[in-house]
Amino acid sequence: MRHTLPIAPQFYVTAPQPCPYLDGRVERKLFTALQGEHATALNDSLSKQGFRRSQNVLYRPSCAECAACLSSRIRVADFTPSKSQRRALRRNRALTRDALSPWATEDQFTLFRRYLESRHADGGMADMDIFEFAAMIEETPVRSRVVEYSTPEGDNRELAAVCLTDVLDDGLSMVYSFFDPDRDRDSLGTYVILDHIRLARESGLPYVYLGYWVPGSPKMDYKVRFSALEIYRDGAWQDLGDPEEFKADQHPLSTAPIAEQVARITLPDMRAPGS
Repeated sequence: MRHTLPIAPQFYVTAPQPCPYLDGRVERKLFTALQGEHATALNDSLSKQGFRRSQNVLYRPSCAECAACLSSRIRVADFTPSKSQRRALRRNRALTRDALSPWATEDQFTLFRRYLESRHADGGMADMDIFEFAAMIEETPVRSRVVEYSTPEGDNRELAAVCLTDVLDDGLSMVYSFFDPDRDRDSLGTYVILDHIRLARESGLPYVYLGYWVPGSPKMDYKVRFSALEIYRDGAWQDLGDPEEFKADQHPLSTAPIAEQVARITLPDMRAPGS
């Protein structure tokens, strides 16, 4: 008997596990595989609905009693840098940017390990080896780039920061970034975001997707420092407004049942032409 993949993507839910952002809570993720000829259309569509990509999977938090994780993006046309962000631009103006095909290198992995050991030694990626790192960078079924930031060319050229970036139909999605932890005063993390805003503007793309903002999580506070920030909430993108108004409260009715969540997802047309 001949089997074919279903046209509509299948959605699944992970088992509960400790939340990496808020102590004492558990997280679940709603996810689907990203593969085949419609991968780009699916990534574009679901990214607009709060999903994020990890290798060949698209996921979105779907916790039973918590709705704290809010997908965020910057509206490029309306963004204005703050004084501290302008200082970050000046401090890093000597860096060179190279947008490369998604291929992992030893230099990237060395910087990645230094970053994790300094910033996220107890995080979920702490034990990632070079093969897992290569999979994170290279296993992408969509249009992705590894954006490298380096000190000027020459004998002492050094890699300062790296960002794995997806190119969507309406913006740049910053999948994962890391930087030299010894250059803390240079605000490299901020600079990489600012440069992606500049790159999106140059490319005529209206948004830069930053991933999830979680009120109450110090790890995510940096995202609200960017102007023109939008969050995906209640099925629509809206201005962040005052971040102090958001609370990470738990409630048994915080999220809709999984079947209802899936029913609300809008999918791209994945039918074959003429069907």
